[in-house]
Amino acid sequence: MGAYVVSVENLEPSEFSPRQNAVLEQALRLLVDGGEKALTTSGVARAANCSKESLYKWFGDRDGLLSAMIAYQASKVRTFERNGERLTTASLHDHLVIFSRDLLDVLAGDVSLALNRLAIGQSPRDGSKLGKLLLERGRRQIDRRAMGLIDSGKRAGLLRFFDADEAYHTLYGLIVSDLHVRMLLGDTGVKDTGRQAERAVTSFLRLYGTEKALADMPPIG
Repeated sequence: MGAYVVSVENLEPSEFSPRQNAVLEQALRLLVDGGEKALTTSGVARAANCSKESLYKWFGDRDGLLSAMIAYQASKVRTFERNGERLTTASLHDHLVIFSRDLLDVLAGDVSLALNRLAIGQSPRDGSKLGKLLLERGRRQIDRRAMGLIDSGKRAGLLRFFDADEAYHTLYGLIVSDLHVRMLLGDTGVKDTGRQAERAVTSFLRLYGTEKALADMPPIG
């Protein structure tokens, strides 16, 4: 078995194959439906119709599987990819809205809530290993890609700020507010994520948009 050991710490979800992504989806569903006890290599292999040897080869040990699951879940929050596109006010707005809506949908989903509740429950027991994975492979992956988007907006002359981290966390606060905490406590969440995303992005652009961006924005109805 030692020859199969791999590390997924530096792998991006885009490097996983469609088959591996399908396995991760099944693992996430097991976690939601059955909790931590259901997340065994035997259970995942059975649910995903693959061998335990394949799981070990692809993801390593159980922590490696959890790391891959979290990174895959975080990858569902889409951001601007540097593919030669030159940002305009309209395209920056659209990319920000896509990011905001995806973030709300992921945070409000059963998977995110299950992972966070599980991490909170682990905290006093083992230093919240899962919590550290959620930060490193989940939240920080999302943060890094989103900050790349607003940096691109600044380079295009559409955003102005001295501190990208501060600007991004302003955007994050406008999008999420206290929603995730309320949902962890049993609230039903936002009914219209599209409207919430649009409102957050409009507020963000009003705060950080350059004169050029503001001139191109439609008036608030």
